[in-house]
Amino acid sequence: MMKNRIVDEEIMLVRYYPNYKTTLEWYQDLTLCKQVDNRDTAYDLDLLKRMYKYLNKHGDLFYIKYKNRLCGDVCLQPSGEVNIVIAKPFQNKHIGRRVIKEIIQLAKEKQIPELHAEIYTFNTQSQKMFQSIGFAKVDDEQYALVI
Repeated sequence: MMKNRIVDEEIMLVRYYPNYKTTLEWYQDLTLCKQVDNRDTAYDLDLLKRMYKYLNKHGDLFYIKYKNRLCGDVCLQPSGEVNIVIAKPFQNKHIGRRVIKEIIQLAKEKQIPELHAEIYTFNTQSQKMFQSIGFAKVDDEQYALVI
């Protein structure tokens, strides 16, 4: 069972547990849904539950806790795929890059040799964040980091 991980004095990765009241609010933001899934509609509770069930079964899934408030989620899959979501009010605070650095450490511990993230071409904010910590663009929507 994966344990919680301390990223720094402000951020902790909290092992996934059902907390749909908090998380559904993030996925009701249409801008965030577009950034993450290139969808024009918000998540409903059923879709949210299915997503979390899938990610939790197929990877190490955490909530991101910033200054004692849940503000997003991140998943490292055994394939090296990284999925991260930061709720809109918490974006542009360098939370994502700090979290991904911790995910890189987790990948090293799990001996995953390469990480990759799918980022839509219009999501320049995420592209810049991943590139700032060493990910390279390998395809239109694929970014990778050899560990």
